[in-house]
Amino acid sequence: MKGDHEVDRKGLIREAYRIAGITAPECRSIFLDWALSLPEGEDSAAALRLLLDSYGVAAPDHPMTQVLNDGLAGSGRPRRRGGWRSRTRD
Repeated sequence: MKGDHEVDRKGLIREAYRIAGITAPECRSIFLDWALSLPEGEDSAAALRLLLDSYGVAAPDHPMTQVLNDGLAGSGRPRRRGGWRSRTRD
């Protein structure tokens, strides 16, 4: 395991905080990779809170902190996107 936490096994979030001059778009890309690598059934909100407590407190102005906070704000229940579709066929 490369990361400091079980929820960051690859160390993606940890390394993002260590990159000098990293931008918000780069952090979003890293975040997406991290989110896609979470094991199925993992509580993403709890994982985000752990990462924010571990890294975000010490770096409140870091772009990854904002990305993690945005992810936490949007980590509600998944919902279907798109328009209404009928289940019956004519």
